[in-house]
Amino acid sequence: MGTLVTLHLPPDSPVADLPWIITIGALDDDEEWEPLVCGPYERPHALALAQAVVADEDLMAVVEPLLPLADAEAIRAEIELARTGHELDTTAEDLDVDDEPRHTTPGRPPTAAEVRAGFARIAAKLTTSS
Repeated sequence: MGTLVTLHLPPDSPVADLPWIITIGALDDDEEWEPLVCGPYERPHALALAQAVVADEDLMAVVEPLLPLADAEAIRAEIELARTGHELDTTAEDLDVDDEPRHTTPGRPPTAAEVRAGFARIAAKLTTSS
C-alpha cells in the first residue's frame, strides 16, 4: 500500500480552486527512478487519481496546488515568499499543515471524460484570470 500526501484545506479555502498536480515517486529510497509529474487537475480528481494509483503499490503520491504564474516577476515574488517561509497567497488559517497523519477518502477515480471536462474548466480559469 502506498502513501498519499496533500494539504488539508478548510472547505472554503481559495487554494482548493487552483489547478492541482500529482507527483508520483518511489516510496522506497532504494528505488532509483525519476518521479512522474502529471496534471493539472481539479483537486477532487487529483486526489482520487493519486489514491487509485498508490492504493496497491509501494508508491508515494504528492498532490499539491499549481500556481499559474504568468511572468518571471510573479515567479520571483513566489520564490521570495518561499525563501522567507510564507505559503501561497493565503492566511495561515487557510492551510492545515500539521504533522498528524490523516486518512483521506477521495472517492472513485474520475473517468477520462470527467478529467477532460476538468481540463477544460482549468483552461477557462487560466485564460480568464488576470
